[in-house]
Amino acid sequence: MYDPKSRKAEEFISHEEILDTLAYAEANKDNLELVDSILEKAKLRKGLDHREASVLLACENEERIQIMYSLAEQIKKDFYGNRIVMFAPLYLSNYCINGCTYCPYHGQNKHIKRKKLTQEEIRNEVIALQDMGHKRLALEAGEHPTMNPIEYILESIQTIYSIKHKNGAIRRVNVNIAATTVENYRKLKDAGIGTYILFQETYHKESYEKLHPTGPKHDYAYHTEAMDRAMEGGIDDVGLGVLFGLELYKYEFAGLLMHAEHLEAVFGVGPHTISVPRLKKADDIDPTQFDNGISDETFAKICALIRICVPYTGMIISTRESQAVREKVIRLGVSQISGASRTSVGGYSEEERPTDTEQFDVSDQRTLDEVVRWLMEMDYIPSFCTACYREGRTGDRFMTLCKTGQIQNCCHPNALMTLKEFLMDYASEKTRAIGEKLIEAELNNIPKDIVREICKDHLAKIEQGIRDFRF
Repeated sequence: MYDPKSRKAEEFISHEEILDTLAYAEANKDNLELVDSILEKAKLRKGLDHREASVLLACENEERIQIMYSLAEQIKKDFYGNRIVMFAPLYLSNYCINGCTYCPYHGQNKHIKRKKLTQEEIRNEVIALQDMGHKRLALEAGEHPTMNPIEYILESIQTIYSIKHKNGAIRRVNVNIAATTVENYRKLKDAGIGTYILFQETYHKESYEKLHPTGPKHDYAYHTEAMDRAMEGGIDDVGLGVLFGLELYKYEFAGLLMHAEHLEAVFGVGPHTISVPRLKKADDIDPTQFDNGISDETFAKICALIRICVPYTGMIISTRESQAVREKVIRLGVSQISGASRTSVGGYSEEERPTDTEQFDVSDQRTLDEVVRWLMEMDYIPSFCTACYREGRTGDRFMTLCKTGQIQNCCHPNALMTLKEFLMDYASEKTRAIGEKLIEAELNNIPKDIVREICKDHLAKIEQGIRDFRF
């Protein structure tokens, strides 16, 4: 039985409800009167439920699809403006006891090099990231009770926050580790993490169990209910995601939205972020073995509809995708991207880029400076801001500001100030010249005069080298 308020995974992600939803969507995909009514509802910026969204996903009418794209672009501007938040993943360890068939870290892979960073090696990685200009990291580690216990993760977070190199400092550490207990989520909260991220991989229970034949991750319910335990442990910013390519995309899309609806129904706060990774080639993994891959066009449509259906969420796309794909979906709703990413353990501080510990192939291999310049040339503001986390604007406090549009008063000026920091400390001459012009032009877009004057004052202080790290 489907119940979004249930705490049981198989009830808030009901297989029967998804099948009924997909059948309803298929039966109504050419019902343009219904499609138009759903689009009119979407224009209210209050979101859509999984059934309405599935009808739009099934619709193949090109005129309506273009309306979806235009609406997604406008909703993104309404909620997040032209800001794009920057981050980088940091892989701590690829030791793992799970048997995930799509991941090279799976326990049966005997020829991948296993590596776990020491605290000194973490320090070197963080300094390398700081010297690029990064302020926000996403920690990654395989699931292993003795090699990667919670104590190791907590110590690593403490190390990362302690490092101040030149003008660099990591101001927000998001964490993407295996599902764990309420007690451990409390420990992560106390350690000062930002968002807890966990990809479902697939919401199809039978497929999930086949794709995870061994290890703790085999337990579908424990994994799917992890966000509930994280919320109970005090983490009010959580990030969802599926790995598109493992199961039929329409099924995953409905399940993903149902999970967002569940969090909203139970905790009053939906997902802080939604990620949209696609299966990529990696050591011991051939994506052609999985027959549910999606085209770039379908991928773009999914991104646009997530923005329409969950307008308040931050949408993340990584360097799994090419520059061309990222350029397209940024316009359709993506608000966070990684830059200069390394998916190998120790990949930032080693002189030659190691590939023998990579989790997946990176498609976009540009430097952070190149990515920042590319964004600015498209009139986006690359933002290194972490103020919401630092000032306690998380969970329902962030969502209230976001849903009412008031978050613009905080985010827009802070984005400009953190971009100014990057330009002064790390940017190439060409990037700096473009950025200075962009900041000058963007000052007039700050919604309130008093905020604009405060912003100008802070920009002047940054120019003088006065840093209070409050952004």
